[in-house]
Amino acid sequence: MTADAGPAASRLVVGFDLDMTLIDTVPGFRRVLLALGSELGVELPIEEMTSALGPPLDLILRPHLAEDAIAPAVDRFRALYPDHAIETVAAMAGAHEAIAGVRRHGGRVVVVTGKFTPNAQLHVDHVGFDIDHLEGKVWGVGKGDVLRREGASIYVGDHVHDVEGALAADALSVSVLTGGCSREQLVEAGTHVVLDSLHDFPAWLDDHLAAGAPGG
Repeated sequence: MTADAGPAASRLVVGFDLDMTLIDTVPGFRRVLLALGSELGVELPIEEMTSALGPPLDLILRPHLAEDAIAPAVDRFRALYPDHAIETVAAMAGAHEAIAGVRRHGGRVVVVTGKFTPNAQLHVDHVGFDIDHLEGKVWGVGKGDVLRREGASIYVGDHVHDVEGALAADALSVSVLTGGCSREQLVEAGTHVVLDSLHDFPAWLDDHLAAGAPGG
């Protein structure tokens, strides 16, 4: 992780979501849910639950557990996570190149995610992402405060709630089609740009900044 320098108004700062944007969380998430369900004696619909990752864990679990069981299940999920979900989760194709694309323009990279921060840090360390700042346990419009504080002019995500966070920060919303949301859903949510994957991000960023966009 590069030393964290305070954001400057004239410096490019790009934020990225983590799950299904920078990393393919499904294999690890599936393994943790299987372990959790086994401990709880509950048969969780694993495929359904991993088909649209993005919302906080308590919301994902709520339809399947009694209300008073949700908070303990969230705590147990987070405890199980390091042993089941880190080694099996890889960087998304193009993720390292997307980060390097920001670096080529002298930019800072911040990761803003709803994931429990210690587990998010394990992923960042495991795949070797070169980032400046990680902020966890923020979701939807709540990401806006972090993005604004860090000076991000662009936020890249895969979910409609990532779009909400970007718009709340008055940042440009760039969406990739690697998560559970369709192009139509992302456009309807207000995203400014839709890319098939992070493979397309470096060229898009080059063109965006060449056009005189602020923050370059």
